[in-house]
Amino acid sequence: MIKSQWGKWPFIVLCLFMSLRMSHATSQAWQPQPGDIIFQTSPSSQSLAIHKATHSLWSHVGIILLKNNKPMVFEASGDVRYTPLQKWIDHGVGKSYVAKRLKQPLSTAQLQALNQQAGYFVGKPYDILFGWSDTDIYCSELVWKMYFRAAGLKIGTVQRIEDFDLSSPAVKKIIKARYGDKLPLNEQVISPVAMFDSPLLETVASVGY
Repeated sequence: MIKSQWGKWPFIVLCLFMSLRMSHATSQAWQPQPGDIIFQTSPSSQSLAIHKATHSLWSHVGIILLKNNKPMVFEASGDVRYTPLQKWIDHGVGKSYVAKRLKQPLSTAQLQALNQQAGYFVGKPYDILFGWSDTDIYCSELVWKMYFRAAGLKIGTVQRIEDFDLSSPAVKKIIKARYGDKLPLNEQVISPVAMFDSPLLETVASVGY
């Protein structure tokens, strides 16, 4: 795994840098559409570990769906829920985010299938162990599985826990607290940055990056 320039930055300095940056939008104002995938850096205690393990800014991701004709972020955070878009944006570091969209638009049937998947996942608890079952769900797993099951699309490459950089103190602390000495290195996992880098997506909005 190639270490990015961000890996050298203390996390708190990175967050401060992001919060002070001038926000900018893409050339045209973003009009959220169902199926858009939105990425941010979360201020959660877990975010530092994800940042270190993946050498990436992205630690949280959700999918845009309509609820009562309003764009909402369907996300796994505490549990799987619908969150008002602005509230979701406000929660991120520096209120910064990037939104991406499929290069090939979803069909009406695929959009309906996405909503059906949302009905299946809503209310499920957050998966602090990053397992691959449906019993508990983490953020990128939720979006990846919804797209795969609704449209047969793999948004990002699924990896194994052993593929990530597990050497930093922040990552080791999470591992010790959650797994003890039984870390399942072969467990499948999908990271936010793997989805962000998918060639199936194009950027439709970028604020603060």
